[in-house]
Amino acid sequence: MKSPKVGTPVSQRTCLAKNAKTKKFSGLKRGPEKFEQGDYQMRTVFAALALLASPVLADSPILLPYDGSFDDASFAVESAIVDRGLVIDFVSHVGDMLNRTGADVGSGAKIFDAANIFLFCSAVVSREVMEADPSNIQHCPYGIFVTEMDGTVMIGHKTYPDGPMQKVESLLKEIAKEASEF
Repeated sequence: MKSPKVGTPVSQRTCLAKNAKTKKFSGLKRGPEKFEQGDYQMRTVFAALALLASPVLADSPILLPYDGSFDDASFAVESAIVDRGLVIDFVSHVGDMLNRTGADVGSGAKIFDAANIFLFCSAVVSREVMEADPSNIQHCPYGIFVTEMDGTVMIGHKTYPDGPMQKVESLLKEIAKEASEF
């Protein structure tokens, strides 16, 4: 294949075909991809360990007791979010779903008497943490949950990694604390 003259437009397909034949990628020459059997096994072991370690490394949620009914706690959380000018995008009725589908999945265990998750975002805080690191999008929307188990009502939220996401965690702590004192 004859190389085009400098300045001659070349279609992407032609470039890819040429690169595939010459094994040139971004100006680097590479030989055929060969993996030793041990390399493949080590990569598999490391990948499995990373997947197994993920739940162990996860932090426990922040939980605050609520002295009142589940409905009052849900109203308190909703009010604390809305009073900050934030919009609740969705309320997930997790407790209802778990209770409704238990028999369908072969379980008779009752996990919660009631449980809701309030999902929302803050444009100001979200922009700040995503400007610091765009991969922080994985944490949005933010959630505060209310649970009732055996007559005990709790308000809680997940914890976030150190760094910019601590601003989100601080916001959630403020909202949860306000709601728990409602």
